[in-house]
Amino acid sequence: MRASKVPAVTLGFWIIKIFATTLGETGGDTVSMTMNLGYLVGTGIFLTILFVLVGFQIAAKRFNPALYWLTIIASTTAGTTIADFATRSLGIGYTGGSALLLALVVMSLVVWWRTLGTISVNTVSEPRAELFYWATITFSQTLGTALGDWLADTNGLGYMGAALVFAAMLAGLAAVYRFTKADRVLIFWAAFILTRPLGAAVGDFLDKPLDHGGLAFSRPLASAVLAAAIVALILILPQRAGAHPGEQHP
Repeated sequence: MRASKVPAVTLGFWIIKIFATTLGETGGDTVSMTMNLGYLVGTGIFLTILFVLVGFQIAAKRFNPALYWLTIIASTTAGTTIADFATRSLGIGYTGGSALLLALVVMSLVVWWRTLGTISVNTVSEPRAELFYWATITFSQTLGTALGDWLADTNGLGYMGAALVFAAMLAGLAAVYRFTKADRVLIFWAAFILTRPLGAAVGDFLDKPLDHGGLAFSRPLASAVLAAAIVALILILPQRAGAHPGEQHP
């Protein structure tokens, strides 16, 4: 069996993932708001980049850390602009947008499971599994933006309040993983989904205006700092292809 083309799920993986999702929020807002290109144009730009990178990812013969994380960042920036377009420009609202995107995530996972018999990242070494993997990730990244905005704005918690709620949920999942025998694959996907609204809430806290509960940092500057931090983390933290937690390597 060919080796997985996605990284081993370690603490380092989750750290980089949270930084990447935060960058996705500030980067997406930089293009759509700061550069004033709008959500639809921003979505077109980031989806084009995402499709190209997924093509390279599928064509690759082995796990490539730089390519993998670039694709993750492309999916999370695309998720930001797609969610903002759906919830704001189309008028679906945060609640409707979150419900729709959650349904798409679940549908993607169900179709993946019914087609290949598993949704484990162990299978992400051949084109069909990779397409399902990146489709599910993109839906989850989009869902995360809508969820973050829904909890922060609709429920009045503010960006840091929402971030703390999602951080607490992730801590709860970590406890379930540590102290129970709950299905590791489902825990992985639940954690993967929850890291996105955490990053979205932190990103919004960094770049939203003071009167909206943010720190009003420059979006381009925040994005550049986050990108530099991700590069440093990729170089510092071990990066290797690996199996899903609790499963054997191929």
